[in-house]
Amino acid sequence: MMKQHLWVKILPEKVVVNVATLGPVGNIKTAPGTWGSLAGIIWFSVAFWNLNYLGTLLFSLLSLYIAVQICWEAELRLGLRDPGKIVLDEFVVIPLCFIGSKPLLHTGIGWVVLLAGFLFFRLFDVLKPFGIKRLQDLPGGVGVVADDLAAAVLTSIALHVLAVIAFYAGYLENYVS
Repeated sequence: MMKQHLWVKILPEKVVVNVATLGPVGNIKTAPGTWGSLAGIIWFSVAFWNLNYLGTLLFSLLSLYIAVQICWEAELRLGLRDPGKIVLDEFVVIPLCFIGSKPLLHTGIGWVVLLAGFLFFRLFDVLKPFGIKRLQDLPGGVGVVADDLAAAVLTSIALHVLAVIAFYAGYLENYVS
C-alpha cells in the first residue's frame, strides 16, 4: 500500500489545500466535483491533447501519484475524510477517460467525444456502480483517488463500446476509415 511521503508534509497548508481544491473550484457550493471534472477536461485539452499513448500514461501516473499525496495531506489538514471540496482527484483522472480515443478526438466530432466522456465520468463518479463505492474505503489519498480512477476506466470502456456501436451502425463512416 502506498505511504504518505515527506515532501508533501513540508508544504504549507495553504498550498496543500489550494492544490487539492483547485483554488476556488472546490469551494463552489453546487456540485464541486462537476466543476473539478470540467477543469479536468480543460487540463486534458491543454496538457494531453497531442500526447501519444505512452506519454499520456506516464504523465497520468505522475499526476495520480501527486494527487494521492496532496489529497491525503489535505484530508489530514482539513480534518475531514474525502470532503467534496477536494476535487484534485476528479481533475487528474479525466485524461484517462480518453485513453485510446485520440482517433475520434482529432476529428470533427471530437467535441462530442469530450462531452460524452465528461457525462459518462460524472455519471459513474456519482453513482459509483460495480463496487466503485468500496474503493473510497481504502486508506488516505488512495481512497480519495481510487474511486475516481475506476470511474475514469469505466468511462473509457463506455466510450469505446459506444464508438464500436456507432462505427458498425454507420455513424462514423465520415470520421474513421
